Amino acid sequence: MFGAIYGDVIGSYYEVHCTKDYNFVFNQDSSFTDDSVLIAAVCKAIIDDPSDITAFRVNARIKEYAALYRQYYAYYPHAGFGNMFIAWAKNPYAKNGRSYANGAAMRVIPIGYAYSNMEQTLLQAKVSGMPTHNNREAIKAAQAVAAAVYLARHGEGKDKIKEFLEKKFKYNLSIPLSVIKESHVFNCRSSYSVPPAIIAFLESTDYESAIRNAISLGGDADTQACIAGGIAEAYYKEIPEHIKRFCDRRIDGSIKAAVKEFDQKYWMA
Repeated sequence: MFGAIYGDVIGSYYEVHCTKDYNFVFNQDSSFTDDSVLIAAVCKAIIDDPSDITAFRVNARIKEYAALYRQYYAYYPHAGFGNMFIAWAKNPYAKNGRSYANGAAMRVIPIGYAYSNMEQTLLQAKVSGMPTHNNREAIKAAQAVAAAVYLARHGEGKDKIKEFLEKKFKYNLSIPLSVIKESHVFNCRSSYSVPPAIIAFLESTDYESAIRNAISLGGDADTQACIAGGIAEAYYKEIPEHIKRFCDRRIDGSIKAAVKEFDQKYWMA
């Protein structure tokens, strides 16, 4: 699970200082952002209630996710949340938001680990997005990321992962990163930013190359590296020690605790 959060940390500096340089340096001003905060919230939601969703529990589960998103926002209100999320989080009576951005996709990484079949994985991803991203495009992206993690942790190869995502979600994942980088800019729209993040993983050779691929797109670096890093950890099952050392001291203890508790149950089991 830390693979996603490390991607967020390393990419945070380059969200503002966009780069196309694959060999960028790890910047000392890097920090965790709202991506890590909400991943911890999803970890906590699953720890608190690991049961499968049935048709009769969808609305209740949406409320459970919403409550934890608001709770974790209250813990870390200055972690870089977007204005739409802030307005939603501050209003306990707000209806489900309809954002088409990539916020639902970046926080579903834990869901790809926690459930025993693809059907439940996709349903949980959908429901986890609905409090803030009740939008077909955003939900599709969240489900695609959760599916990629699920397949990767079950040992499927990249060709199989790519084939499934292209068939199920109608993404074109065959465009080379070198072509995407030519015109890629910062844009957090799901349909624009999530497929390249997945391709960053597909073109990687190890965990570090996945996050370097994502950040050097020159776009929404923290979220794209969070997504690519989350899938890459599930696939490669190891993270270099120098990345752990750089990132661990930049992550708040409460976030670490939630993710470690989740890892002990789902990643290390």
